[in-house]
Amino acid sequence: MTEARAAQRFRAGFERRRGQIAALGRRGSQVLVLAGLTGVLTGLAVAGFEWVTRDQLFEGLRDQPVGVQVAAPLVGLLLAAAILRWIARTTSPATADEYIHNFHETGRRLDLRLLPGRILASMVTLGFGGALGYEGPSIYLGAGIGSALQARFSRLFSRSDVKVLLVAGAAAGVAAIFKAPATGLVFALEVPYQEDFARRMLLPAGIAAASSYVVFATFYGTAPLFAVSGAPPFDFRDLAGAVVLGVICGVGARGFTRALARAKQLSGRGNPWVRAAGAGVGLGGLAAASYALFGSALTLGPGYDNLQWAFNPHRAVILVVALLLMRAAATVVTVAGGGAGGLFIPLVVEGALLGRTLGGIFRTASSGSNFFPLVGVSAFLGAGYRVPLAAVVFAAEASGRPGFIVPGLIAAMVSQLFMGSASASTYQMSARAGHLERRFPLPLSSALRTDAATAAPDMTLDEFFRYHAVGLREHAAVVVEQGRYLGVVRVEELAETPQELWATTPVSDLMRMDFPTADPLWHLRDALGAMERADIDLLPVVEGERFVGVVTTAEILKLDDILQITGDEET
Repeated sequence: MTEARAAQRFRAGFERRRGQIAALGRRGSQVLVLAGLTGVLTGLAVAGFEWVTRDQLFEGLRDQPVGVQVAAPLVGLLLAAAILRWIARTTSPATADEYIHNFHETGRRLDLRLLPGRILASMVTLGFGGALGYEGPSIYLGAGIGSALQARFSRLFSRSDVKVLLVAGAAAGVAAIFKAPATGLVFALEVPYQEDFARRMLLPAGIAAASSYVVFATFYGTAPLFAVSGAPPFDFRDLAGAVVLGVICGVGARGFTRALARAKQLSGRGNPWVRAAGAGVGLGGLAAASYALFGSALTLGPGYDNLQWAFNPHRAVILVVALLLMRAAATVVTVAGGGAGGLFIPLVVEGALLGRTLGGIFRTASSGSNFFPLVGVSAFLGAGYRVPLAAVVFAAEASGRPGFIVPGLIAAMVSQLFMGSASASTYQMSARAGHLERRFPLPLSSALRTDAATAAPDMTLDEFFRYHAVGLREHAAVVVEQGRYLGVVRVEELAETPQELWATTPVSDLMRMDFPTADPLWHLRDALGAMERADIDLLPVVEGERFVGVVTTAEILKLDDILQITGDEET
């Protein structure tokens, strides 16, 4: 009878576990369905954004007299400042940066209250000629849609998938606006880190990118973002040129991103109306200069027309350099004026113009083709946003010429070597950190033990061994007299004294007075560094001569477990 009951319990447990596994499988399928829905909704939203911003506002602006075009950026930036202040209730125009920032914020969802105002600010900035890209708002739209869907169906997601639809939405936004699903997938996974990828999000992000592309292409067709003609013939000299171009793009992107970082700082200071007016006047002056040099306001808008202009092999190199500098200035001025938009396409334009310059100077078998402009796109974008793979895929996918992948990859990887830690986004992390690494900035008080058992200086070694080593299972104790820190005694020091002398030898004779101590104002990072250098597991915390408490590696690891669970539950 006992064996029968045991077998029955085993079968019941087996069936219960099989049901749990089946439920997990159904839940995974439901998450993928939601990723597809995220892509569909993002494709529709981005198509609407494109229609209003580009087809209605910007294309309408291009049909206006020169004076209207020169004055339009001023109007757009002033409107953007008003929308951010009174509708979004914020001074920050961040769009793509907001996705990267929220990706790294464990326990917090994307704040959707700011989204409508920032999207409207992006529409007027870009529609009235601001020199930024459409991809920033598109990423923000997709991330917002994904975050809202995940909040609505949170019961279907595990603790490890708290940002999965945020990433899927960002991938969908890029895939739609560039008509490049592979670029959207790789960019969304690559951009949160400088040297790493977001993990366990590949399939949902891929499904969202593909479905978003299909929806957007239904309205705008499947033609590449910028069509180029001919095949990309290249020889060894061209590959050597790609290496040189990678070096130049790395240095150029580093300077450009630093200028953008400075512009972002300026956009948060002073009177927003004065900033917007000054930037608007500056953009108007650049547009007027562009008309004088090129017969068209090439400094206005995202710069798609700049790409077609750069692909013409008959342009004079001096004019290409002039447009390169003027476009860079226009983008920096737009950012400094508080304009809302993306930096992806401005980096693409700078890379294409830089590549066209090099191709015009060093004439090779590929000088008359689009070889160097497209390789420049890969190198400059890859360095500026720290997304070399997404940059290479974009150059091939958006041009419809996959043959540029090899030289583009060479140039993109070389350009990374000259970027240092600079990036177009201030919220990127170098690499994915574990839960413990994310606790490093916490104050030392978060893991401080003020109730640790201490030893008096006259405690004998025998008492220390029986009470601390055997009773409390502690290998070390802090020696304290009337609240004053004296040193540390460890079990290792007992081996230096014969056991028959333990009953008469005080710990003060063997305590370590050269033991490292911590300041109460330290962070966990400082304490862990000190313990690692001294190869110890216990660190006394001392303020002057007063003993405050101890920090141990065991306490820090325990804190990590508590905060990890709490953060997951809050998310």
